[in-house]
Amino acid sequence: MRLEEDFAARLKAYEGRPAVVAGVGKDPVNAPMIRHWCEAMGDTNPAYTGPDAIAPPTMLQVWTMRGLSAHAGRTQAYDELLALLDGAGCTSVVATDCEQEYLRPLRPGDEVMYDAVIESVSDQKRTKLGTGYFVTTRMNVRVGGEPVGTHRFRILKYAPAGKPTRARPTRTGPEAGRPRPVINRDNAGFWEGVARHRLLIQRCGDCGTPRFPWLPGCNACGSPEWDTVEASGAGTVYSYVVLHHPPFPAFDPPYAVALIESAEGVRIVSNVTGVPYDKVRIGMPVRLVFERYDRELQLPVFRAVDGREVER
Repeated sequence: MRLEEDFAARLKAYEGRPAVVAGVGKDPVNAPMIRHWCEAMGDTNPAYTGPDAIAPPTMLQVWTMRGLSAHAGRTQAYDELLALLDGAGCTSVVATDCEQEYLRPLRPGDEVMYDAVIESVSDQKRTKLGTGYFVTTRMNVRVGGEPVGTHRFRILKYAPAGKPTRARPTRTGPEAGRPRPVINRDNAGFWEGVARHRLLIQRCGDCGTPRFPWLPGCNACGSPEWDTVEASGAGTVYSYVVLHHPPFPAFDPPYAVALIESAEGVRIVSNVTGVPYDKVRIGMPVRLVFERYDRELQLPVFRAVDGREVER
């Protein structure tokens, strides 16, 4: 018990220490990236186009991301914390959730700067994935010294279930157990529908615009009123990627992840089944199925219709 208390105290000592200092966005806020985002999300809000365009607020983190290059300004303290958890056997990581606060819109040409702090390290938690610790960082984003937003990002560093506390190679493959979705008051109705093998899409109660994923308000007119429609299950592959690396518990790469355009006009990120990963094609017709991964978890995925493929 004493060793556990000492370890917990060492982790808590990192709270309040900087994770990133004087970070600078790799690129200014720019119209091409805004366009790519809106096309992928199916967001046609006119506020994001034209000479007075603003960036979608939810892109806040995008302007701080470094891609495959090293994160400029990342501190020794943050690296030490992750190494300490690795040494305790918490060698796996999964992003769990994020929270954002917006203070003013970002516009093309804005040069983003940011600092991040290790806001909290949880006590030891036992989860379906394994035993570990939640680490929350808070990023404060600025333009020209003016605060524009705050982004909190939370990860779980854990030792895979059934593994010793010392570091070992991470188990992969479907038998490792799928991560559980985060269910909150905004999306609980969606997951209740999944449990009944129904894929429910929100529809604005004022302008009738369908939306997915579930949100508390309409991204076309801002109305908080909504109802649902049940998806027919028909769709096509709008875009896709093939995941080769890194390996992750419960997933066995390579596999295809696609952006499915449903017959109702919304786009849904899901797996494509029924054909090999290298046979998935843009324009391929797919059909909704519900796949069970264990006793508790089932997910909506899309199966290629008759195993056919469509040439680019």
